[in-house]
Amino acid sequence: MNRVADDIAAGARILRGERNWWFLGPGGGVARLRAGHVSADGTLRPDAERRLREHGLLSAAPPSTYSLTVLTSTHCNLGCGYCFQNTGQDAADGSRPPRIPRIRLTSRTITSILDFTDRQMAAAGLDKLRVLLFGGEPLLNPRGCVELLERAADHGMTSAWMISNATLLTPALAARLAGLGLESVQVTFDGDRPDHDRIRVVRADGGGTFDTIVGNIVRASQAAPLRWILRVNVSQETYQGVDALIDRLAGALDPGRCALYFAQVGDVGVGYGNDLPHSGDVSARFSRWQRRALDLGFTVTRPQAHRPCATCGYGDGRYGAVVSADGTLSSCWETAGKDDWQVGTVTGGYLPDTPDRQRRWIGCEDLYRRGEDARTLAAFHDTVDAALLDYLDETGRL
Repeated sequence: MNRVADDIAAGARILRGERNWWFLGPGGGVARLRAGHVSADGTLRPDAERRLREHGLLSAAPPSTYSLTVLTSTHCNLGCGYCFQNTGQDAADGSRPPRIPRIRLTSRTITSILDFTDRQMAAAGLDKLRVLLFGGEPLLNPRGCVELLERAADHGMTSAWMISNATLLTPALAARLAGLGLESVQVTFDGDRPDHDRIRVVRADGGGTFDTIVGNIVRASQAAPLRWILRVNVSQETYQGVDALIDRLAGALDPGRCALYFAQVGDVGVGYGNDLPHSGDVSARFSRWQRRALDLGFTVTRPQAHRPCATCGYGDGRYGAVVSADGTLSSCWETAGKDDWQVGTVTGGYLPDTPDRQRRWIGCEDLYRRGEDARTLAAFHDTVDAALLDYLDETGRL
């Protein structure tokens, strides 16, 4: 179950574990609940509500850091068929699907972005900045990445991270970016090596990328104190190899510097569909993968309450922005660089709050189309998250 009255705690979750209930508060706290704390319909009883409120678990402070996502390049050197930035399918059934227009971040645009960021942070009363280097593939414009981090240091930047395919990450570049404040890199694996090398391919020739990515992570780790967020894409094409992937990554990388999380691929690519259902068998697999990852020393993302995304969750860009390489604003990363989805520019600010802008304001995963209803999806996530909390508690990691 996943219900808490709106006037108690928006976004809070109540999950049924094996031996108790779990409460996930909007501020990030976790509490164990006994059966007597929860009513038959899955809502909090008054005494439990009062105690959670007294301990501050029913409230959440607004974001204290402005979250800025910048596409340093909208181009990508890979040709993944499911990519949400594809505008069509490869007519030759190859590795070159058409993509959003190719643009690179320039010094002039960086100036406009940082000026815009200063204005937004001042309006929100924030003085700390977190930067995400994004693309396309951000390392197709390494100079843009370096310059943005160098200059953002004078605008309150306290942390930075990057989402990259890691095929272009050299030890020297890793050390340079880490020296400028880059703390972590998110890298995606599409299942174990055979599946990954069939799906996550080089755009130019369709070649596989698994060994290149792993090798680059190993060498970059030797050159820089980076942490790695390893996203494992789960679909009907990859799920059978995930067990082997976890063991393979543990043997090649330092699990103590890696976080693993498993994500079902949404139906966002043109002509792409993920037919893997949110069934009991699939939820059991997710739970097994998480337990195995923890036992091997990886970090696994903790379950959380439903909290608004800093960039798209507030409807007005108050706490963050997604900026394409040409300075156009999007509500979230899914629509960045796409024609007819812009919600403003860094020079002119956000468009007026009209029905047209409201239509363009897309939240995280709003464009993911799944055949199952929201209740089935929520039940799947609740089952997986409750099992993870049970295991963390059982093994003393909670």
